[in-house]
Amino acid sequence: MSQSKSASLMDSRILIPAIGSAFVKLDPRTLARNPVMFVVAVVSTLTTVLFLRDLVTGGGDLGFSLQLNIWLWFTVLFANFCRSGC
Repeated sequence: MSQSKSASLMDSRILIPAIGSAFVKLDPRTLARNPVMFVVAVVSTLTTVLFLRDLVTGGGDLGFSLQLNIWLWFTVLFANFCRSGC
């Protein structure tokens, strides 16, 4: 018997376009279709601006702010990735 080979998510033919699509979907018009992810993206942008301000002025806890920004942007990108690749 022949076995059919199912596509894996780690297949580069699936993974690379899905990652690219996740970044394309950062467009606010696309994000607005999902209000929760839109709010997370807005907060991510705001915290990034505040982090950059603190980085320039030397204020605040930069380690915490950086970690928070990484998690927020990861959440937005992963949600977009799942909408396009999963």
